[in-house]
Amino acid sequence: MVELNRLMFFFLFLYLGQIVFSTWIERLNLIHSEKLDKKAPKGFDQFIDESKLAKARAYGRAKTRVGIVGELVSSMTLLAILLSGFLPMLVRLSDKSGLPLIAAGLLFFFAPTIIEFLVELPFSYYHTFVVEQEFGFNRYTLRLWIIDHIKQGLLGAVLFALIFSLLLTLIAWSPGFWWFWGFLLLLAVQLLMVIIYPVVLAPLFNKFEPVRDEALSEKIRTLMEKSGIKVGKILQMNAGLRSRHTNAYFTGIGKTKRIVLFDTLLESHTHDEILAVLAHEAGHYRKRHVIKQLVLFASFSLAAFYATWFFIQWPLVYQTFGFSAPCPYAGLFLAGVFLRKAGFFLQPLYMNISRRFENEADVFSAGMLGRTAPMISALMRLSADNLSNLHPHPLYVWFHYSHPPIVERVTSLENLK
Repeated sequence: MVELNRLMFFFLFLYLGQIVFSTWIERLNLIHSEKLDKKAPKGFDQFIDESKLAKARAYGRAKTRVGIVGELVSSMTLLAILLSGFLPMLVRLSDKSGLPLIAAGLLFFFAPTIIEFLVELPFSYYHTFVVEQEFGFNRYTLRLWIIDHIKQGLLGAVLFALIFSLLLTLIAWSPGFWWFWGFLLLLAVQLLMVIIYPVVLAPLFNKFEPVRDEALSEKIRTLMEKSGIKVGKILQMNAGLRSRHTNAYFTGIGKTKRIVLFDTLLESHTHDEILAVLAHEAGHYRKRHVIKQLVLFASFSLAAFYATWFFIQWPLVYQTFGFSAPCPYAGLFLAGVFLRKAGFFLQPLYMNISRRFENEADVFSAGMLGRTAPMISALMRLSADNLSNLHPHPLYVWFHYSHPPIVERVTSLENLK
């Protein structure tokens, strides 16, 4: 049975505090945006009229409500798993069955993960086939939605099993320094994923083909050459098979580097707007934002691995959550829960850096094109097409926005004129 001690009280304060605070700022953001979204900001009225503003408000309400309920149910399910004695039972079951360390660890992690997945599945379905459907974004068929979930589940399970097995092996091989070797393993996996994602993983879900608009493709190559970026392929993705949301991105490194445009973006944006969006992405490369983010990620990861190494050696952890003896995979699971909840309150640090990078990329885009109008119209059209929240609460932005709010970005670009 769990033990009510100082560590448990601290855990409950952190766990429940994060849930309450997260729910509160979601509600705060919704109320704030509904008060201000009565009239389109200056300049936006060419893309957003009062009816679209009303639709955006309704979309925000629907997303927020299903998000809050889904998060509450998921969080309380995990809390029930942690406090019910279910996890110590899994350890006892593995010990009685004589399972090897890796097999026992995989059972321990997969059992609660499957429970959480099944609990969250109805909310995913509701979001896609009710909320997104109601507001004209969903293009999923039920069959494709099920296939995607199966693919994602199997792929995630295989990758996790491989990484987790290596990590448990490192713990057994080097108890005192596994945290450092685990950190290097994570960096290696991260680099490998960047390389293989465009050519191996992404094609499992979407079809990629060269951009059919040859004139646009030539303009993109000219633009990239101007910025000093060599791009192997310029591709369009059949994103419209699943959703009407629009986007574009750079992916890969070296020979796998490529530009990917959603077919929905090609359908709704002008050439100049698409070039402005890609110039923004080029700005991230030229400003070395990817490398800087990797360094930041590595720093946090190293600190997290060291904290986890210290955490799983603490006998009080196991005593508090009902385990009869220290267990490495149980310690890893509990450390992950602690870090996830504590990490929420560290999000503003990363988000602030990310928003600064986005501003720098906007400035780069304007300088590269020699004008701000294409990027401004692209942002306005994106906000209209995606029914974006034009007036998020500053506190919500602080915690959740990796990009500055659209109105703020447009104002900054207009000031560049």
